[in-house]
Amino acid sequence: SSTHPDMRRHVIMTLLDTEQSYVESLRTLIQGYMKPLKHPETSPLCDPSLVDEMFYQIPEIFEHHEQFLEQVQDCVNQWHDKQTIGHVLIQSFSKEILANIYSAYIDNFMNAKDAVRIAKEAKPAFLKFLEQSMRENKEKQALGDLMIKPVQRIPRYELLVKDLLKHTPEDHPDYLFLQDAQKNIKRLAERINKGRRTAEELERETRVMQEIEAHIEGVEHILNPQRKFLRQEMVVETKTVGGKKDRSLFLFSDLLICTTLKRKSGSLRRTSMSLYSTASFIDTSSKYKFLWKLPLEDIEVVKGSSNQATNRENIQKTISRLDEDLSTLGQISKLSETLSFPHQSLDDVIKDLMASVHRELADKQSLAFSMTLLPTKLELTSTSAETTFIFEFSSPDTRSNFEQAFEEAKKKLAMNKDQWDPEFLKAIPIMKTRSGMQFSCASPSHSCPENTYEVWVCNSDGYVGQVCLLNIRDEPTVEACIAVCSARIICIAAVPGLKNRERVGHSSPSVPSESNPTASTQPQLHICISGSSLELSEPPAVPAAELVPFDSDDTDDEDSPSPSSTLQSQASHSTISSSFGNDEAAVSKDMATETTSSEEEQEFPVPSSFSADSPMDGRAMRRSSRGSFTRASLEDLLSIDPEAYQSSVWLGTEDGCIHVYQSSDNIRNRKNSMKMQHSASILCILYLDNKVFVSLANGEVIVYQREAGDFWDPQSSQTLCLGSPTGPVTKMVPVAGKLWCGCQNRVLIINTSTLAQEHSFQVSQDSGRCVTSIVSYGKGVWIALQGSAHVRLYHASTYESLTEVDVAPAVHKMLAGSDAIIRQHKAACLRITALLACKDLLWIGTSAGVVLTLAIPPVSSSTGLGSLRAPLFPMGSAHGHTGHVRFLTCIELPEGFDVNFPPPSESGKFLTRRDSARRRASTILPVKSNLLVISGGDGYEDFRLTSSSETVGRDDSTNHLLLWRV
Repeated sequence: SSTHPDMRRHVIMTLLDTEQSYVESLRTLIQGYMKPLKHPETSPLCDPSLVDEMFYQIPEIFEHHEQFLEQVQDCVNQWHDKQTIGHVLIQSFSKEILANIYSAYIDNFMNAKDAVRIAKEAKPAFLKFLEQSMRENKEKQALGDLMIKPVQRIPRYELLVKDLLKHTPEDHPDYLFLQDAQKNIKRLAERINKGRRTAEELERETRVMQEIEAHIEGVEHILNPQRKFLRQEMVVETKTVGGKKDRSLFLFSDLLICTTLKRKSGSLRRTSMSLYSTASFIDTSSKYKFLWKLPLEDIEVVKGSSNQATNRENIQKTISRLDEDLSTLGQISKLSETLSFPHQSLDDVIKDLMASVHRELADKQSLAFSMTLLPTKLELTSTSAETTFIFEFSSPDTRSNFEQAFEEAKKKLAMNKDQWDPEFLKAIPIMKTRSGMQFSCASPSHSCPENTYEVWVCNSDGYVGQVCLLNIRDEPTVEACIAVCSARIICIAAVPGLKNRERVGHSSPSVPSESNPTASTQPQLHICISGSSLELSEPPAVPAAELVPFDSDDTDDEDSPSPSSTLQSQASHSTISSSFGNDEAAVSKDMATETTSSEEEQEFPVPSSFSADSPMDGRAMRRSSRGSFTRASLEDLLSIDPEAYQSSVWLGTEDGCIHVYQSSDNIRNRKNSMKMQHSASILCILYLDNKVFVSLANGEVIVYQREAGDFWDPQSSQTLCLGSPTGPVTKMVPVAGKLWCGCQNRVLIINTSTLAQEHSFQVSQDSGRCVTSIVSYGKGVWIALQGSAHVRLYHASTYESLTEVDVAPAVHKMLAGSDAIIRQHKAACLRITALLACKDLLWIGTSAGVVLTLAIPPVSSSTGLGSLRAPLFPMGSAHGHTGHVRFLTCIELPEGFDVNFPPPSESGKFLTRRDSARRRASTILPVKSNLLVISGGDGYEDFRLTSSSETVGRDDSTNHLLLWRV
């Protein structure tokens, strides 16, 4: 009909007008607010990093919509009846980058608002600037009004496209385009809405907690990232001494708080408050004073409601038994009357007995009566404090609703606990031998004496590089701190040695591998490691003794490693620790972390004899006991010194030197077996596929090979030019048999056999932000960029970006109890400093000292963008550092290897109770392994304590290692 074209044009004009207005608002945000704040003519009004937080993603959104507006304008200028606009909408709204930009903006929206609030509190001049800027912009719009526009914009497109379709005939060339565009915009809107709902929920929860803290006198430390407020109930507590008292109960997802209750004069009595019932989250017409708080896992309902029928039945049975007893006693009394012998004493006993039965019967009858009349009472018992509380509710309904909410919260809590509850074990201070010493990296070493496991922790001040040995025996202790070089140690790698059977078979083929009886009983040690800014650490390693494969496939050829078998065929019997619960070889291959390769790499095929035409000249460098380098034939070295077969630890320094230590060497002798000097700083070292990859600050990656499968020859190496002095390879990680290298804002994928680059992709638009952390887990790879508080998940084989997680909200919640100035500073320069992946958890270390964990979502071959259950929320640990988290590492101890810790001295009765309850809970769960996660950083802080606590500041300057058991 003739109205169609007119209506179509009308809708297009509406689209053009609203788009012009939107782009103008974005322009105002940039020209009127962001730029003047970034480059003020007078003194700075606001911390630059807060400005970045406020306008995060706004320039990118503006750039996209400016282009889109031009295209819409072109369509309108060339308007005719058959003109299409659907193709422009598809082109603009199907871009994955747009979904990422908007999602990131909405995920960050709360932080942006926080940044504005912090800046207002910090400087009155900032507030004046906001008022002046509002008067000067055309629309007279405040900063807050402009910031909300991108959150509201996408749903508007949905309505406009719906309108356009309504007025476009099915045979119109635009019809199919518009249908496609509608799908794309709907998908985008759904993805953004999830983020928006989450942001709104987070904001509401924080507001609730703040309101509750403000209204309850004497309550402290209830702000907690995982805690949700569920409901408030006005009750009467029935006390055995002191009669009845008015109380208010506040139920949270993990906690119950009880307060006194004093009504303000003239207020109406309101008995029950659920979170969703009113504008104010709690009943503000009363005054509350804190009495006690108990963790839900510590409280049980003394069953009345659900077991009431059973109880009533039991009471009825008791009543009928007492009735029977009375009639029996009556009969006995009658019989006693027939006795001729004097029986006064018997009559007295019968009388007493009958009186007792009558009393008991009366009690039971009144109880049965009260049970039918009074289901308003609820009895709670605390398992640790061994106390019981009886509360009377205003009606049976409110009591049963409260009990239902209580039980549901307990059930959820138990489920989450099973899913993931790392138990904090200990904070170990490392006293500084020189001022300015800071941790840089760490790695477990493998061939330690029996029943001891060591973690080498590197410590530097720029002039001295030091290794501290953390010995994990009965109780982890720092054995020694030894200066090893006069430069900063940037990275460390544990490089595995050869297996015993290969070693023995090699030197004298006639000796069977059973000649080492302890081989198969040697406890296994699986290792995964990761680190902070510019260092990388190392592969899971195994004591130099025989590996006991997890996979039965390996047992057939246990004693005869075939010379012809290749590493790739061995890789099919992946022997990665079964506790990861994954059977796929390809998956377990790149299991744990930024630095992990799996144990089968110790099972290198070794030729049974050295042939004369071996490509090697049979010579190698070795430092003699006197410290000078000597040249000797390989056969001599092997016959003299079996250490050539052992695992080693490689340290890379800022002055370009690699120090190689035999792990079993006593490092205290300061004897390194090999020293290799390079022309630039060593940024990271990685062992993979019988090679050691070393990345230098000049952009080169040096590849060392193990000649003849057993000894590292510093003379034979290959150089790959992957980066440049301005953009070197900052991180390397094995992923599905390939080597992923972070180089500036790109990831390069290298084939480890051919050493050729197979693929590369860009992680961000900003080439100034280089990759600082990569860890792989299953089919997912997590990447963090320099200066960023976001961690991105990529698919290991399709290289598709799957999701992005902002850690800022979780960190802000953990810092809620900190001093305002410290909180502002930490929020302003927040970034991710370390990543570690193990046991289905991503551990994230931050510059704020907060250690976070994130449940890793399962990624399969078919997982694509938007198919993950979004969004993902990191959880903060109560224990962290005062300053930066410098590294994260983990060490898996064999089953049965027990680590004992004195219980941490907790401040406050509640905290101790909570920890003992947690320990009780953890003993019930089957413990598959002892995985210790270790974070190293500046100072130690318990985020549950407020800044007024006397412990704050005491541990600020001492470097600490924090240990958790997973």
